Amino acid sequence: MMRVTVLDDYQGLVPRLAATKELSGLPVSLQALTERLADEDALIAALQDTDCLVLIRERTQITARVVEALPRLKLIVQTGRLSGCIDLEACKRRCVEVRDGGGNPIAPAELTWALILAASRRLLPYATRLSQGQWQRSREHIEDEQLGRAVHGRTLGVWSLGKIGARVAAIGRAFGMRIVVHGREQSREAAASAGYEFIADRSEFLAQLDVLTLHLRLCPDTRHMIDADDLACMRPDALLVNTSRAELLAPGALLDALARGRPGAAALDVFEGEPDGAAPYLNHPAILCTPHLGFVDQDTYEAYFREAFAHVRRFVAGEQAASGQGTARS
Repeated sequence: MMRVTVLDDYQGLVPRLAATKELSGLPVSLQALTERLADEDALIAALQDTDCLVLIRERTQITARVVEALPRLKLIVQTGRLSGCIDLEACKRRCVEVRDGGGNPIAPAELTWALILAASRRLLPYATRLSQGQWQRSREHIEDEQLGRAVHGRTLGVWSLGKIGARVAAIGRAFGMRIVVHGREQSREAAASAGYEFIADRSEFLAQLDVLTLHLRLCPDTRHMIDADDLACMRPDALLVNTSRAELLAPGALLDALARGRPGAAALDVFEGEPDGAAPYLNHPAILCTPHLGFVDQDTYEAYFREAFAHVRRFVAGEQAASGQGTARS
């Protein structure tokens, strides 16, 4: 019997997915660990009997030390696209196969808009005050009250017009927003094709925006590329939304910028060193935080794990075939 382990299933939902039918009839047992194992020794101890490891995106780093300490490990599957959270060289040395799946732009694009609308209309503070018996109030002191605002007629800045950014921009256009785009040559070409304005100068781009939404890939060139000087170019009433990668911003840059009043607000779904890294941003009066929900929805989970468990099925079938051939030769 082979052990298939899913890491970081925070909600304990993976065993209840229809996607688990992909494992039906296989000589495997499925376990899903619901608690994050931040300590590497604890992680290694928990995975000693694991043959196939399934990762939920980049929630846990699989380092060389982890790979080399797991004698039974033969397969690692990453849900979604392969990222830098797996030491591929260590896997190659240990002959551990690594597989990944496809991406899904729908859920993160929709969450981006949920955050834009919720932050713009101040839904969370209004709802919180209503639960406390206060009608149409969003602040404890009436002299601190602020009105939300509509997005129609305002300027939406999309930094990188890939699959997710393109969906976000199209929804913004449907809301009657002016769409401006910044990024590399691919974004310039995509903006021209869609009829959006492209602004190459970063400072000029940032200074015009009511809402900035980030959709860049994380790589050495983009890591910490947005710093305090960039954020200082934004208007005091602007909203920054990040459902992409926290590491796009320089450490501490956003909190410092909010303290200086540019931009005026932020909505964040991603944090460095999750989940603990969210702590400095929680309960900040100018920040709406969600716990990395960009890909966390029913349809995406079913698609991710259907593909992940299909990889497991093919791997187990190959192992069985190899074992059978070995028996026949003996």
